[in-house]
Amino acid sequence: MSLAIVLHEPRMLVNIAGVVRAMANMGLSHLTIVDPAEFDPWRITGIAHRTDHIVDRITQAASLDEALAGATYVVGTSARPRTAQRNYRRPRELATRILERARNGNVAIVFGREDRGLSNEALDRCHEVLVIPTQPGHSSLNLAQAVLLVSYELLLAGSTAPDSLPSGKRSLGPATAAELEEMYAALEEGLARIEFFKARKPESVMRVLRTVLGRTGLDAHEARLLRSVGYEVRNWTDRHRNQRGVPGESEPGDD
Repeated sequence: MSLAIVLHEPRMLVNIAGVVRAMANMGLSHLTIVDPAEFDPWRITGIAHRTDHIVDRITQAASLDEALAGATYVVGTSARPRTAQRNYRRPRELATRILERARNGNVAIVFGREDRGLSNEALDRCHEVLVIPTQPGHSSLNLAQAVLLVSYELLLAGSTAPDSLPSGKRSLGPATAAELEEMYAALEEGLARIEFFKARKPESVMRVLRTVLGRTGLDAHEARLLRSVGYEVRNWTDRHRNQRGVPGESEPGDD
């Protein structure tokens, strides 16, 4: 796949470093810089650590025409749609097409300078123009932020792996139906001991608890812990009844 990020006349080296970091985060490696105000690979890698694989391959061009000479599909970027008639697209809408074109040709995504973006003449060289959605009145993004957002959409469009995160490690398997019923019984008894049902129907309260806890997929350890909460409430009320001279029921303890 041939896909290059092109920076047209960037003014600040720290922004170039931010772009390099964003590219590394999202798996892009080809960067072309047109007429930068400053360029120092050593300082760039000092800001964007562990990006030598990108910085060592940076191409510099004297003009945008030179940078785009071998490109077969050019995508420009703009903070907002302009009055000139162009093919404006959102990054998510265009990401798949960009990747398809990159498989069979040379794609360049062009970002303008920090203070004024791409000129109309530069956008004239682009097949399509990306506009990143933002809040009205705050459409200007930092150069590295813009590259990161576009690169992120490309990463999502090109990923075939599930994007779900791994679950936390559990020492025990899911709670059994019997373990859950013991837990609910202990919780109900504990709530009854503190008179939680004084103005509420036990059946309604327990139904809500079953619904809420049922969504979590409790494992055996978690079910036992919640069961112990119910037992501790029961035991605490028994102790305080005895301290006040009110006999409580004698019941076996639990873990």
